Amino acid sequence: MTEPLLSIKNLSRAFGGLKAVQDVSMEVPTGSLTALIGPNGAGKTTLFALMSGFLLPDSGQVVFDGQDITGRAPHLNAIQGMTRTFQIVQPFAMQTVRENIAVGIHLHTRSRREALEQAELVAQQVGLAAQLDKPASDLTVAGRKRLELARALATKPRLLLLDEVLAGLNPQEIAEMIPVVRGIANSGVTVLMIEHVMQAVMNLAQHVWVLAQGQLIAQGSPAEVTADPKVVEAYLGHGTAARLKQAELARSAS
Repeated sequence: MTEPLLSIKNLSRAFGGLKAVQDVSMEVPTGSLTALIGPNGAGKTTLFALMSGFLLPDSGQVVFDGQDITGRAPHLNAIQGMTRTFQIVQPFAMQTVRENIAVGIHLHTRSRREALEQAELVAQQVGLAAQLDKPASDLTVAGRKRLELARALATKPRLLLLDEVLAGLNPQEIAEMIPVVRGIANSGVTVLMIEHVMQAVMNLAQHVWVLAQGQLIAQGSPAEVTADPKVVEAYLGHGTAARLKQAELARSAS
């Protein structure tokens, strides 16, 4: 079995009386494309923040590439190879696409010239090569999502945490982005993605973890978790799984 690149063990974090993440343990194998799903407010983004060092856990442990990195600063994690994107993209609006991407490349080089040159290669990977000299402020929502992805890729991650990279896109834009994410995973980058777009989860993920009310309630293949009654209940409400089952039996009997 492939060794996990990332392991989290009994991770918990509360905000006052709200238990945002409760005793969560999970693993992300090296070379995998894994999804973390769950209804709004489940604690997914909080879990990402705990993994990547933007938040300190109340208890538990984060292990990356065999090293305990619990609570370590995000920039140190990025140097080691863990990078995340954010739901709300905030590019440097007055800089060009090329300059935005170069910021990530500067994690590994001081050379301005080298960073700007390498930015072109990253832009090609996410489909932004034709817009390198455009101000980031002129990009569409889909373009800004691609730029957020490019800035993360520019840091040369071994583990890429994607926080709803498809949110706000229309069906065509989602269909165009799915091969980009798949290409990143195929290039050797381990990917863990938070995603609400089930089309993408079904198309991309090898393994899925499901979070609800801060707790993991299911894991398995995309087909397995979407058929799990606990997952149906978490997304659609109490009693839904039973009603769907009764409707299915009624259709079979008719």
